[in-house]
Amino acid sequence: MLTETPGTVAISGASGFIGSALSRLLEGDGWKVRRIVRRKPSGDEIEWRPTERWIDREALEGVDAVVHLAGESIFGVWTQSKKRRILESRTHGTRTIAEALTGLERPPQVLVSVSGVNYYGDAGDRTLREDDPAGTDFLARVCVAWEAAAQPAADAGIRVVHPRFGLVLDPAGGSLRLMLPFFRMGIGGRLGSGKQWMSWISRRDATRVIRSVMTTPSLEGPVNAVAPEPVRNEDFTRALADAVQRPAFLAVPDFVLRTFSWGMGETILLASQRAIPAALLDRGFSFEYPTIRSTLAAGLD
Repeated sequence: MLTETPGTVAISGASGFIGSALSRLLEGDGWKVRRIVRRKPSGDEIEWRPTERWIDREALEGVDAVVHLAGESIFGVWTQSKKRRILESRTHGTRTIAEALTGLERPPQVLVSVSGVNYYGDAGDRTLREDDPAGTDFLARVCVAWEAAAQPAADAGIRVVHPRFGLVLDPAGGSLRLMLPFFRMGIGGRLGSGKQWMSWISRRDATRVIRSVMTTPSLEGPVNAVAPEPVRNEDFTRALADAVQRPAFLAVPDFVLRTFSWGMGETILLASQRAIPAALLDRGFSFEYPTIRSTLAAGLD
């Protein structure tokens, strides 16, 4: 049974925004991190070609855990080809890894395959726990298919966990890095009415959540990987403006986001997800940054 004792973990997306921080955290704890890469591998890296649905299965033999983070960014113009890449990069990559694990003589004890709170769609003011139903918009359907793609591993008896992430915040990357220049110039503002709920988590806590679900045998299936205090967009806007000590009086009207984003704005920026980390809190997980202001103060000081 996998415990806090460090072992060997294979990570896809290890060079990305979350993966790089996760690799540093686990290596600092004594874990051996083996990176799953698309290029020719070096050292103990593991090669895969997700578009061809191929991975070096033999190289996975003996790893204790697999963390699957890789996937096409959801940001950008949602052309049909972009939407296809968003879906297929998740479903093909996840199924490729899950099926490869089932054929190992010594399979890992856990597969952590990330997902998102977009699973719930636009849920208004409803508080969302892990057993709430899926939404019906594009990203909700992607998340449903994404999680289902890991089913071969679960069928083979491997514990599968799906951390459903909200907005991951850190000034070093992600959406916060994109927003900061506008707020620092005093031209930040709320999106639409600002009443939509935002589920978020600091990058530090995001990596700690992954480590926790890896090493907690009772966690299985979906886990809301979000801070315990979701905020409305207008409150997030005020908190970020205060953090950079600039005003934020502007607002981007709903119709602009709906008209000029080809579906992305409505689904990502205007949809409301008030998710809480029920499964994590039930098991005593403690967040280092439980509030939006503590997160922004730590990252922008």
